[in-house]
Amino acid sequence: MTDVLSQSEVESLLAALDPSAQAEQSRDSHHRRDELHGQISVYDFKRPERVGKEQMRAFQALHDGFSREFGAAMSGMLRTIVEVKLISVDQLTYSEFIFSLENPTCFNLLHSEGLDGNLILDLNPSIIYPIVDRLLGGGKENTHSFPVRPLTEIELKLVGRITGLAIQGLENAWSNICDLGLHVVQVESNPQLVQIVPPNEVIVLISFEVTMGEMRGIMNLCIPFNTIEPLSAKLSSDSWSAYTKRASTPRQQLNLETGLSMAGVELVVHLANAKLTSAELVNLSVGDVIVTEKDVNEGLDVLIEDRPMFHGFAGVYKGHRAVRVTEQSVRPKDIVEQTFHDQGVVEEPT
Repeated sequence: MTDVLSQSEVESLLAALDPSAQAEQSRDSHHRRDELHGQISVYDFKRPERVGKEQMRAFQALHDGFSREFGAAMSGMLRTIVEVKLISVDQLTYSEFIFSLENPTCFNLLHSEGLDGNLILDLNPSIIYPIVDRLLGGGKENTHSFPVRPLTEIELKLVGRITGLAIQGLENAWSNICDLGLHVVQVESNPQLVQIVPPNEVIVLISFEVTMGEMRGIMNLCIPFNTIEPLSAKLSSDSWSAYTKRASTPRQQLNLETGLSMAGVELVVHLANAKLTSAELVNLSVGDVIVTEKDVNEGLDVLIEDRPMFHGFAGVYKGHRAVRVTEQSVRPKDIVEQTFHDQGVVEEPT
């Protein structure tokens, strides 16, 4: 008995004979594979993501402020506009960082007392040579070619000034988290000669673009994860933000007031001024009287920590020399504020 094909089987046979139908089916298959591929995230088990997204955002905010401060300091030192811009914050292995650097380069090994570990500050030759050239009196002509060689001893001394500005900026940026206590331990031209952590150790790489005129280059800051791991809690919270102002609690205010009230201050009473010659000073003896031009009714100045704060009169109290305070001294600041108040001047907020 002859087999009878169903309607779906007939349509399948016709579709197999039609080239346009095969192309449509192939496009549908590729579209489904692309949708499936978009839902897959690549994960490298050799390099786990040990630094969280919140901590990476903290690093970005911290060093964004550092870049502005460092750029201003460099502009002041070089007497020209230097722009420092944060371009990336990534985490990778130490070996990947080392092999991505040029050779020779300006590779600064920094030791941090606060983090109890080492950091790397790398300055690219494409920007460090123009800066050194300007420090030595050049920079007026457009020189785009510089020698590919390690820095000389004189150039290393000049680069030390730049590194010092970077260290100061980093310590200011990290002041809300810890006292970095950075100092330069070693300066190398070959980055592969310095091994501060194992090659597979995760590091945080913070890259900046330094621009001076038409010259530009990269500055890298390498922070090993094991040095910042004890500070993970601080980096995860908003305590690192230098712009966050928190109101003090009543207990904190009481502690501050109690500590200040127990602090000792120096109180001095200024009696008068007198001019004597050297001969008169040498011939002074017990019982001599020094005549001054100060009227006894003018009163005396009472100074606290070398600042005039009160007026008073000298006298005796229960057999002891004493000063009776009569009024508070008028400070220049008080006069200015009173004048502004009387004239109805409203100071604009800065």
